[in-house]
Amino acid sequence: MTQYLSFVPLFQNILGSNYVFTDDESREKYGRDETENLLFLPAIVIKPRTAEELSAVMKICNENKIPVTARGAGTGLSGGALPHRGGVLVSFERMNSILEIDERNLQVTTEPGVITEVLQNAVKEKGLFYPPDPSSRGSCFIGGNIAENSGGPKAVKYGVVKDYVLNLQVVLANGEIIWTGSNVLKNSTGYNLTQLIVGSEGTLGLVTKIVLKLLPHPKFDLLMLAPFTDIEKAGAAVSAVFRAGFTPSAMELVEIDALKIVSRFVESTAVPVGDDVAAHLIVEVDGNHMETLMSEMEAISAILAEYDCGEIFFADDAVQKAALWKLRRRVAEAVKIDGYTIEEDTVVPRAELPALIKGVKKLGKEYDFEVVCYGHAGDGNLHIRIKKSGSIYSLNNPDVIPALRALFKLVKALGGTISGEHGIGLVQKEYMDIVFDPITIELMRGIKKTFDPNNILNPGKIFDI
Repeated sequence: MTQYLSFVPLFQNILGSNYVFTDDESREKYGRDETENLLFLPAIVIKPRTAEELSAVMKICNENKIPVTARGAGTGLSGGALPHRGGVLVSFERMNSILEIDERNLQVTTEPGVITEVLQNAVKEKGLFYPPDPSSRGSCFIGGNIAENSGGPKAVKYGVVKDYVLNLQVVLANGEIIWTGSNVLKNSTGYNLTQLIVGSEGTLGLVTKIVLKLLPHPKFDLLMLAPFTDIEKAGAAVSAVFRAGFTPSAMELVEIDALKIVSRFVESTAVPVGDDVAAHLIVEVDGNHMETLMSEMEAISAILAEYDCGEIFFADDAVQKAALWKLRRRVAEAVKIDGYTIEEDTVVPRAELPALIKGVKKLGKEYDFEVVCYGHAGDGNLHIRIKKSGSIYSLNNPDVIPALRALFKLVKALGGTISGEHGIGLVQKEYMDIVFDPITIELMRGIKKTFDPNNILNPGKIFDI
């Protein structure tokens, strides 16, 4: 740490002394996120307000090869925002303004420190819709969503963050400020730098302004809860719904053990948790014509019944809908507190979901770990939470690594990959060889070296160079 403290006066001159921190409390606060129980202390925490301030800091860091880690709200689950090589941690919490809502062109320009739900509510007031909605939307930042290419329940119908990003202002490792694209819906002008930055986890540049595409907000939505006595049949029903020609706005799976935990955690009785139920599907449809939505729900219900679905519960009003979504969105927090501290973010082709669930349960017995599953069943994105006696983390843990390698090999064999929306960050990079050949990894390293030749931006994340 001490080798970087001499730069504090320079940073204070740029940002002001109130926005440069070296005290132990700040360093510990920003040395954590939601990844397992990991802690890595930065030497210095800074909170810039403008791209120009950040540019000036980056020039100093690049010239002196100081590691720089970008951080949003700290809700990440792959260690992408952990400053594991010390150096400078950049918190974007002061860059928190929605700059313009362009109603004519259905676009919004925002800074990265805006909370996702705040942005969604602001555009909704104007009849507009920003669909990506990660479970942490009430606290996570738009900038963090860009870094991880976040998804959420509505990704099944509307897509993920990358499908809404039109243009980005980015501060590069050397302090230069660029725009990556143009505020247009179609762009075939050179390489797509915008999409390269999305999902790059702060390893290629630091995003300081974001232009997002919006949609008209749907007028209505309907929500139902379907119980299943067999979790594999629940997974099979998901694929059947889509094969029948329906695209729900959300289709979430929560197995009963996870549901029991989160129901206790939030003291909710919104969902029955009888022992004869193995899993629930949460199904939502939305649109502008209520008659059409009612017809879709009836047809989907009939399909679910073919897979031994129990009695379906329809949420009658906004209060019941909110209660169901509260349970789903708090699952990750609840099961972590209950001891399921290791989370894997797997994704497979939708039809392979039953095979993945069956394989995960088999691996749990083989490698002696407890497991609960939940996630975005509609797009094959299953979150797998693991509890293993004596192991609260996976990073460099020889008791856990063999099990995770077996899990990711299963995912790969099913045509999937090792992260759907949480990113690779620090804890997943050991498994990149399972899904990518050496040539592909080397191409990625080459891109990193072009953007960041001194390897100061989030070094050691995704892969080593």
